[in-house]
Amino acid sequence: MKVLVAIKRAVDYNVKVRPNSDGSGVDLNNLKMSINPFCEIAVEEAVRLKEKGAVTEIIVVSLGPQKAQEQVRAALAMGADRGILIKIEETIEIEPLAIAKCLKIVCDEEKPDLVLMGKQSIDGDNNQTGQMLAALARYPQGTFASEVVIDNGSVFVTREIDGGLQTIKLALPAIVTTDLRLNVPRYASLPNIMKAKQKPIREITAEELGVDITSRVSIVSVSAPVGRPEGVKVGSVDELLDKLKNEAKVI
Repeated sequence: MKVLVAIKRAVDYNVKVRPNSDGSGVDLNNLKMSINPFCEIAVEEAVRLKEKGAVTEIIVVSLGPQKAQEQVRAALAMGADRGILIKIEETIEIEPLAIAKCLKIVCDEEKPDLVLMGKQSIDGDNNQTGQMLAALARYPQGTFASEVVIDNGSVFVTREIDGGLQTIKLALPAIVTTDLRLNVPRYASLPNIMKAKQKPIREITAEELGVDITSRVSIVSVSAPVGRPEGVKVGSVDELLDKLKNEAKVI
């Protein structure tokens, strides 16, 4: 059984970002970049399925600049078998639909039995790529997975809903997007990091795939959120009530 895992290069979740001085976007200079946390969970789940004997090969695919090879190598060090890097210029803001189109072509070539991917990225927070890929590839989908079980040619996905937990059964091939409660990703060991350097990474471009990645959305401006005002002391309950009613307007 072959599993394809899509990962994204994103600013490390521990890093506090700031906008460029001209408001054109986020300042990414000298920032630590990592695998998007939700995507890292997807890699971990694929490796666990392989350890259980349900999966024979794990392929990691990412779209991004040449530097994104670092994140692909990190996924290989976690236990993936080979990687694919679809090279995109760093200055291009690629949108979910274009990503889904590229992944669809990769799926057509690799014919995976299961596609795992994070439910969203922590930079764009779009939560769209998995659903778009499922529509383009005509695969059944299970989103926000908190448990994944493969049995007799089907995958059972447990997901959280407003009323509790819902378990759905999907025929393979299928697409599953992962949530935070699915697992805790492992740290790659030093021997596996060294082995990852020898694992193959195929590099292609979106142009070679025949996908138009031209952005259809323009960023008007990016600014930091307004800081919280300092607190004030009041001299009496009456003054407190007056401020809550007339200034904060919460009562």
